[in-house]
Amino acid sequence: MLHFARSVTFVTAICLGAAFAQQSLSIATGGTGGVYYPVGGGYAQIIDQFVDGYSGSVEVTNASVENVAFISRGDSDLALALADTVLAAYDGTGRFGPDGELPQLSNLRVITIAYANAVHIITVEGSGISSLSDLVGKRVSVGAPGSGTEVSAQTILNANGISYDDFSVQRLSVNETADALRDGSIDAGFWSGGVPTGGVLSLAETRQIELVALSEAEIANVIAADATFIPFTFAADAYRGIAETTSVGTPNLIIASSDMPAELAYSFTKALFENIEVVRAIHPSANQTVPEIAVNSPVPLHVGSIQYLEEIGIDVPDALKVD
Repeated sequence: MLHFARSVTFVTAICLGAAFAQQSLSIATGGTGGVYYPVGGGYAQIIDQFVDGYSGSVEVTNASVENVAFISRGDSDLALALADTVLAAYDGTGRFGPDGELPQLSNLRVITIAYANAVHIITVEGSGISSLSDLVGKRVSVGAPGSGTEVSAQTILNANGISYDDFSVQRLSVNETADALRDGSIDAGFWSGGVPTGGVLSLAETRQIELVALSEAEIANVIAADATFIPFTFAADAYRGIAETTSVGTPNLIIASSDMPAELAYSFTKALFENIEVVRAIHPSANQTVPEIAVNSPVPLHVGSIQYLEEIGIDVPDALKVD
């Protein structure tokens, strides 16, 4: 079986224990301060140990929007991406397709749902920001260019009557956002990621952070605008000193191309679910990675994933079968 991912020269590849004779599967993740990167490292370990003939390599990227493009073009074999970004790319809506700056990516397929991202709207004590409307007139990071965080930020803001014209826009990664909040060069920043996220944890150790809560009405507006969002509540002290905070979340999907051989997708899916403790030892978000939630994907599943799910007795809806 030939490895079908081309080399990616503009991201950092970190190879985790690849044997010389093995074919390398590249895994597009996100920045090193987020959750995609360590979780992707867990997937690479599973491939190394449990998918015969293959090793895994982890790529640092700008996350969801970039990742769906890598998968569609064959520049990466597996990737993590937010459900709203994957659905828009698959359907050719929003930034994708005839009305956007990016092409429709109809060859995307889902292996499974990994875990839910929580939208963090982060500020620091004394900023005077306690609601979404308080962002108006402030300096706000909406996420790195080409990231799912920015897609989510735009949806949340637009659904609640706020546009980029209403504040000073910065486009920073999670680590850059944390640094900018620490030194006072921005007032607030969006981040969509698992809880806890390393970059936010680090900031919370040096500054008293606050998370901006979304009201019940604001949450309803977001879900009405994009049904891939779900309500999400941060537990008190999920980060040092924060109160219980209401927000929204988006499922993260493990994606591949429809060109990935069914046998390989099946082998990875089986290895993932049967050895998920490898990933759970790295990050608690993987406690959500169970086969039953795969059928909640908004985009069709890969035929190899379907084969494994049906083999263990899970009924896969016809709407998720396209190949």
